[in-house]
Amino acid sequence: MADRAVSDDPAVQRQLDRLATLSPGADILGLERISALLARVGNPERKLPPVFHVAGTNGKGSTCAFLRAAIEASGLSAHVYTSPHLVRFNERIRIAGSLIDDALLAALLEEVLDSGADIGASFFEVTTAAAFLAFAREPADACIVEVGLGGRLDATNVVPAPAVCGIAQLGIDHQAFLGSRIEDIAAEKAGIAKPGVPLVTLHYPDPLAERIAQAAGAAGARWLPRGDSWDAAVYRQRLHYRDEDGKLDLPLPRLAGAHQAANAGLAVAMLRHQDAVPVRDSALRAAMGWADWPARLHRLGEGPLHALLPKGAELWLDGGHNPAAARAVADFFRGHVPSDRPFHVVFGLLANKDAAGVLKPFANRSMTLHAIPVPGHDHHAPADLVLAARAAGISAVAATDVEKALTWIGRHADRTQPPIVLIMGSLYLAGDILRRNEQRPV
Repeated sequence: MADRAVSDDPAVQRQLDRLATLSPGADILGLERISALLARVGNPERKLPPVFHVAGTNGKGSTCAFLRAAIEASGLSAHVYTSPHLVRFNERIRIAGSLIDDALLAALLEEVLDSGADIGASFFEVTTAAAFLAFAREPADACIVEVGLGGRLDATNVVPAPAVCGIAQLGIDHQAFLGSRIEDIAAEKAGIAKPGVPLVTLHYPDPLAERIAQAAGAAGARWLPRGDSWDAAVYRQRLHYRDEDGKLDLPLPRLAGAHQAANAGLAVAMLRHQDAVPVRDSALRAAMGWADWPARLHRLGEGPLHALLPKGAELWLDGGHNPAAARAVADFFRGHVPSDRPFHVVFGLLANKDAAGVLKPFANRSMTLHAIPVPGHDHHAPADLVLAARAAGISAVAATDVEKALTWIGRHADRTQPPIVLIMGSLYLAGDILRRNEQRPV
């Protein structure tokens, strides 16, 4: 099943099994099928609460988390649609603050599949239609929608008039769908621009900015890039934000990593450049500490996997799987790992990802890499990852699974200097880790 979408609930699983049979089995860009599918179920995309539409290569999920935290800190409610899920399919659809329950999810999937069985819609298109049906039927003050793939031809781009659109960090990923030129990827992401709707973005190099400006101009959108219409900077352990309406002195985000300040700044700018959902400045401050986004520089708590390491060890998890994400993760641990603490990276990567590019930010580090498979998905063979790591000047060994890797680390650990361990390389791997460590997202 696409994205390992399985459920413990028999009614949900029946619909997922139907979806596996009826869908083409792969992502297919284009708005024809999703438009036809939504028309069959009453065009719920036209009846949503004010929509915050977020695209990007990295950081869009974190930006959505900051948006949700700020809206809820204002005493308002928000529907949220994100992907992929980590442990449970239900994580993709949050209705007015709570993950969708199994009974409603099964009923929505059944309704969509019954209505459009002959359309040949993809897994993501059916999921999007089910989410929009749920959001149109349940009251909320806002609706946060994360782009799945690209932007211009992504299924979520059928929303006719969002309150505001945002674009997070850009980089190379999903080349099979979006191409290998980052300028073209920028243009695809900017395809979410809509007439008269603010398009809030980070700052990008000139070639990318030019493509975004062209897309915004063609759509009739108002482009608001960081460094021009708004800005955010970290100074003296605070996040300082400014735009034409004034300045804000905010706490640093609780989410780990220097890159989260940019994601938080983007969310603040999106909220302050729309007028459909009122959000107080105090809520923007609260959002810095409220936002939660699992498997992104996520320090894991006690659980079966953590128990394989010695007392005092740290176990971290990140789903980063492209070079830009790897740079952010490597930068964090460069400052986080003391020189006298052993550093281990347990690493699994899907077969269609750039192994050398993801490993490059860790090149020549004092660390040991443990290459493992990604369960249930086509992945780089651990032996090949070992060779790639050694070519980058990284000490590396292969393991058959994460338990074996962590057991090896625990067995060889110096009890006076417990190790710091990072598991990374895939959101699918991250979901499996959360499940095994009994930390299911809620």
